[in-house]
Amino acid sequence: MKRKTITFTSSGRAELLESDLRALADQEVLVANEVSAISAGTERACLLDLPNLGDVPPGSFPKTLGYSGVGRVAEVGAAVESVKPGDRVLTYKGSEHSNFNILNGDEVLKVEDDALASEHAVFGVIAGFSLNGLRRARLEIGESAVVIGLGILGLFSVALCRIAGGSPVVATDLNPARRETALALGAHHAFDPAAEEYIEQVRVSTHGGANVAIEVSGQSIALTQALGFAARFGRISLLGCTRVSDTAIDYYQQVHRPGVELIGAHARARPLLESRPHAWTWQDDVRAVWRFMADGRLDMNRMLSTVYAPGEAPEVYRRLAERPREFPVGAVFDWRRLA
Repeated sequence: MKRKTITFTSSGRAELLESDLRALADQEVLVANEVSAISAGTERACLLDLPNLGDVPPGSFPKTLGYSGVGRVAEVGAAVESVKPGDRVLTYKGSEHSNFNILNGDEVLKVEDDALASEHAVFGVIAGFSLNGLRRARLEIGESAVVIGLGILGLFSVALCRIAGGSPVVATDLNPARRETALALGAHHAFDPAAEEYIEQVRVSTHGGANVAIEVSGQSIALTQALGFAARFGRISLLGCTRVSDTAIDYYQQVHRPGVELIGAHARARPLLESRPHAWTWQDDVRAVWRFMADGRLDMNRMLSTVYAPGEAPEVYRRLAERPREFPVGAVFDWRRLA
């Protein structure tokens, strides 16, 4: 069998390349992919070789990426007992934008709900990132919450803040269409962070200051603005990846004196084996997200916006590189449409 994988071959360039499938190790699983989710922020950073890419050294092309996929188990290694051929599974970590993925057995999670569409289930990992950021901020029922940046992580954060009892929930983004989507997902207010009165708008709407802010834009100015409207003893969850820092923070006046907490909420900042209050494993967060999808509290018809065929990848990533603010939220590749 041949494997076809979307590959970043140089800065700003993506291609669909073919390779041979290798044999499985005992602890590995072969998954025939149905869909894979696009995480625009991180994938654009890798595509353009931006700084702060974690384990990825600069200039290391070609690169392959992909946060998560959903597909059917085609084969399992001799030591794998958690899944069997034919099971529908979510893939994570070792997952790539490809028609076939080979992963360790602990990088797949069985999709138990047959009624849950693969195009929706695939967002379990990304929504789980948002849920982790919210858990770490320890939002309590009735506290105000502000979500800064309304890409896919931010929109999931808005919906999850409502589920968690945030009141009011405020959404902020430069894009008016995304602000409208946030309102449809349950935000009580939506503001433009470029507006001159922005910080005062947020302070007034949150009755004096935000108890919790989820920063998802990845822009250093957004953190500075969040410190301007944080309530005393407020918590700011840094869910977005700030790759370039170009604004100054007065740590004494804005953090130390008001007792504001800055919380790292990277996807890896979570337990590996056992969930505990305010910190769940990725598998448990995904299962929680899937339950919210199933009972209607996460409206995936508003989240899923665009489905691409894998052959469209070069043009898809060209648009992402050149016009990121116009890129659709909630986009997936459908590997069942592979030519």
